[in-house]
Amino acid sequence: MIEVKKDKNDRYSFVVTAKGGNSILQSVPFPSKKELTATLKQLPPLVSKPSVFERKTSHNGKFHFTLKDQSGSIIGNSKDYTSEAGMENGITNFRNRISGLDQSQLP
Repeated sequence: MIEVKKDKNDRYSFVVTAKGGNSILQSVPFPSKKELTATLKQLPPLVSKPSVFERKTSHNGKFHFTLKDQSGSIIGNSKDYTSEAGMENGITNFRNRISGLDQSQLP
């Protein structure tokens, strides 16, 4: 599921959640709904490319990933995972959610 949010500064972001309801990825804020929608439409072909996922380990030993667009700009950040395997599962779940995205349901 993808949930679109509007913040107090009139910027838009989206959250991708797993089937169980846990957040997988929180997007960066977008200045307009039009820009957010254009980014969402680019996601299905984008997530098939391994290079768009940057895996990271934080200073406290937690794992997370960022999603980047084709130009290398960050689109979103995952939640923290306690293991590298958990992070890899998060990437797989994210890909599956986006691959099954119905374009007609986008904002």
